[in-house]
Amino acid sequence: MTTNTPLPVCTKCRLPLTVEALLTPGFPACPSCGAEARVEIFPALFLPPKRGEAGEAIMLDGESSCFYHPQKRAAVPCDACGRFLCALCDVHLGAEHLCPTCLEAGRRKGKITTLENRRMLFDDAALSTAVLPILVFPFTFIATPLAFFFAIRSFKAPGSILPRTRIRAWLALAIAGAPLALWGVFLNKVSKEIW
Repeated sequence: MTTNTPLPVCTKCRLPLTVEALLTPGFPACPSCGAEARVEIFPALFLPPKRGEAGEAIMLDGESSCFYHPQKRAAVPCDACGRFLCALCDVHLGAEHLCPTCLEAGRRKGKITTLENRRMLFDDAALSTAVLPILVFPFTFIATPLAFFFAIRSFKAPGSILPRTRIRAWLALAIAGAPLALWGVFLNKVSKEIW
């Protein structure tokens, strides 16, 4: 069995391990120096690389050709602009077939809603909105409800692509609650003085 992928090297002598050594169960020994090595290989290492679909050449006169590759047979039209596309140019996006130009234009203009370039992290917004106005206390009157809104919104909104905890949202709620309590005490004291 051979592979075109570079094989892992022995950590002691730095020579490549053989395929037979890699297939040995347990800890294979390096064929050069005999040192044991622990190697975990994905089975795909030994599979031949898969190639993407290539466009088919035009065989008959009158067949439609790809807009981007005139020598290739058209497989589908672009659902956005109607250009004929070969299998190589066809971009599947859900049930739609798009050409690369329409995909990029849709991404740039925000018309393709299934592509997500950026995501609002409401827990970060809630924490920032809760903490920053504390420096200037009167601004908490506006920022506190906003921090509560962002924190509650973060529980329902999709999170980051990377796993995150909800600690920022809970912390924002706690920090935003402090000025709210202080405003309550202040307003209570003012109302007692007035009445």
